[in-house]
Amino acid sequence: MTQIIHDRPDQLAQINAGLLQGETVYAVYDCIGIGTGFVGITNMRVIIQDKSFVGNKLAIVSVPYKNIRSVAMFSNKSMMGRFASTSTIGIDTGSSIKEADFRGDDKAKHAHDLILWNVLNTK
Repeated sequence: MTQIIHDRPDQLAQINAGLLQGETVYAVYDCIGIGTGFVGITNMRVIIQDKSFVGNKLAIVSVPYKNIRSVAMFSNKSMMGRFASTSTIGIDTGSSIKEADFRGDDKAKHAHDLILWNVLNTK
């Protein structure tokens, strides 16, 4: 069995509990900031825990790869031109852009590349 890349076991368990038949998890990354709790990446979709609802409500949002128009990675640069310790990915679904802030460029880049690979190979 291939080890699944993940930051927190409880988030991986949440993703595993909602998998569809034939779905495989590639990675689950904990996110920082307001709005997103985590991002799960499977062979069928991107799963985002959205915490931006009023009244402490949260949603698990599934974005199938066929609905993703583009994926972007944004990094804050320091005054010296080096990348800062946080990065953001943006997923354009046509009707909205879902953003997720990661701890570190390496995690954001990996998530970006996994999503892009699946988008390019699903359509």
